[in-house]
Amino acid sequence: MGKVIAVEHLTLDGVMQAPGDRNEDARDGFVHGGWASRRQDPVMQKVIGARMGSSWSLLAGRRTYEQFAEYWPAQEPNPYTEALTRARKYVVSTTLTEPLPWQNSVLLKGGAVDAVTRLRAEENGNLVVFGSGELVRSLLPHGLVDELVLMVHPEVLGSGRRLFTGSGSEPFGLQLVESATTGTGVFAGVYQAAER
Repeated sequence: MGKVIAVEHLTLDGVMQAPGDRNEDARDGFVHGGWASRRQDPVMQKVIGARMGSSWSLLAGRRTYEQFAEYWPAQEPNPYTEALTRARKYVVSTTLTEPLPWQNSVLLKGGAVDAVTRLRAEENGNLVVFGSGELVRSLLPHGLVDELVLMVHPEVLGSGRRLFTGSGSEPFGLQLVESATTGTGVFAGVYQAAER
């Protein structure tokens, strides 16, 4: 059975919107895009890399997939671009149609919960999610996220879309199973669902 591992960059006030680039996601008038870029660190890469290992696939929602498919294939050759291009990419969307533009991409049919439940049963490797907040929020209440890797940056933005919205979800507990602090002050916490 595959494990779903969500890797998220968050500010201290919980914002996850547009961590990588100023033009990444300007929804709701968000002007702080790229806030996580200056704090990249080898420790962070190591924590994320450990979740990817040798057998992994990308699991993404529509918005993240479209941003990745536009950005990564256009980059100069580098190990990260090559790994993403080689990886199987599973996309949860009710609006996209096949064929998908990025090689090794598969459109999952049906709603997110049913599609990911089937995928977890069929896959043996890790299904790694970067961003895709709406997808992660839809999977969490159903126990379909096996690990949350939260990169908490020492930033407070005051506005922006958050991973945990607090509306319409049941409370749940998490257990910290691994942690590290980067030289740039980012707390990397790896969490699994706590026993109920």
